[in-house]
Amino acid sequence: MQHSQTHLRTRPISAGHLRAFEAVARHLNFRAASEEMALTQSAVSRQIQALEEEVGVGLFLRHTRAVELTSAGAQLLLAVTQSLPRIDSAVRQIRQSAGRRTVALTTFASFASMWVIPRLEQFQRDNPDIDIRIDATDVAHDLELSEVDLALRYGPMSHMPPHAIRMFGEQLTPVASPWLFKGGVALKKPADLAHFTLIEAGDAQHTHYEWLTWRRWFDQHGLTKLQPKRWLYFNYAYQMVQAALTGQGVVLARLPLVAESLANGDLIEPLPNQRIDSPMAYWLIVGPRSGQRPEIKAFCDWLTRQSEATRRTIGEGPDPDTVDDLD
Repeated sequence: MQHSQTHLRTRPISAGHLRAFEAVARHLNFRAASEEMALTQSAVSRQIQALEEEVGVGLFLRHTRAVELTSAGAQLLLAVTQSLPRIDSAVRQIRQSAGRRTVALTTFASFASMWVIPRLEQFQRDNPDIDIRIDATDVAHDLELSEVDLALRYGPMSHMPPHAIRMFGEQLTPVASPWLFKGGVALKKPADLAHFTLIEAGDAQHTHYEWLTWRRWFDQHGLTKLQPKRWLYFNYAYQMVQAALTGQGVVLARLPLVAESLANGDLIEPLPNQRIDSPMAYWLIVGPRSGQRPEIKAFCDWLTRQSEATRRTIGEGPDPDTVDDLD
């Protein structure tokens, strides 16, 4: 469809036909788009024609059995695919605020299981009118587009966005159940680990988490040739710690994730002077549209207190190179 310059318009177009345009552009098929939208094919066609009239140029080339985007159509599609998800997200936020107050949080599964969930009962008790939704996944959400309000992430500062707020760092230390030592085998020095089953992540040697491996710990303690009694591998940190809790071996644990278990005696740290530093830290990222909501502020205040308690438990002071204050 061609339009003369007299058809070009200067006012903004109405947005009503953009969903039909996006569906046709995605499928490159009017019939498939109409089925998706539960409209007749002719209704979708009329919406596209009306949009082309408003834009002033053709957006599709019509062929016998298919359509293709014109260069103008491709340009508009890029803008539409970026804008519609943001509009939908904003509408969901508005609808959400009109109903119950909810905090949607994303973090990786081990941190959810070992740090967030054990502490969450206190927040729920103090804030009975706020619902919590936790999405435990290793996939990083785009907080500008998703329905998630907050992200708790793990990594070095160089991998975090500028507005990320540091909660606490970590050290790595061998831990085990006190029951593991009831048989009389002692663990008094690093070389004694040769008598025990050692637990670690099955893919740690082949990923960017190599600093979490026993081999790195051995190297730092001059034990490059040490071999344990046997190896026990798992996919996730919470699985490794669960195996240690049941007396199946010694795990090189992330100190912030086992601090409470050490404090209550479920785990012990047999070599407390042999901790090694990790380049990783735990971070809070607040979604760009969420920070001013009262329930988000309440949850961040709670995270502040919990993070401060964890720093005290693991013996970590404020980091002068990063922002430790969550206010």
